[in-house]
Amino acid sequence: MTATNTPQAAGIRAPLTLIGIGALAMAAVETLNPQYDLVSETLSRYVHGTAGWLLPAALLAVGAASAVLVVRLGAGTRRAGRTALAVWTVGLLVAAFFPADPPGRWSRPSLSELVHGNASFLAFAALPTAAVLLRGTLVARRPGLRTMLNVLTVSSATATAALAVFLADVMDGGPSLGLGSAPTLVGLAERLVLAADFGWVALALVAVVGARHDRGLDRRA
Repeated sequence: MTATNTPQAAGIRAPLTLIGIGALAMAAVETLNPQYDLVSETLSRYVHGTAGWLLPAALLAVGAASAVLVVRLGAGTRRAGRTALAVWTVGLLVAAFFPADPPGRWSRPSLSELVHGNASFLAFAALPTAAVLLRGTLVARRPGLRTMLNVLTVSSATATAALAVFLADVMDGGPSLGLGSAPTLVGLAERLVLAADFGWVALALVAVVGARHDRGLDRRA
């Protein structure tokens, strides 16, 4: 059996493929809905646009990949880090099943919007927390990924802090922290968070699952 066909190799391809599917689904729904402004409108609102089902599908795909990461981290990993990662995972899955409201309803959210919004922000807050707490474990398993893990961790934390500021602004009477023709930058901040978070999960999977694959090859050598 060749190395590329081992169960370990298949084990890393599957969750990475799910993340790729999630990212492509989000890019597709963005492309199919040019009526929305990607700078000022959150991606969650696209569920009411053309092919809106792609958004919850993307969240489910990345949530499933994140669940694989939680399981593969295994015993011996810092419990707080795994818990934070589990919160991220559950938050994505809950947000997938409770759609956000259509655009323009910041001041009068429905129950579904409240569940979606709170689940999403818990997930967004949990991911950089998990990234910080699990940094030592991941670097120990794949030292060569240290720099990229650091970059994505800082990017996730910074973008999440910016998103919190813009969300608080738009929910406090309406958009005001804008730039040029954009009334708010909340949509841009959310997309930066998603990019950093998806990237971190993918890299963490490479560190955890890929390290096990490499050890398996070493034992057979």
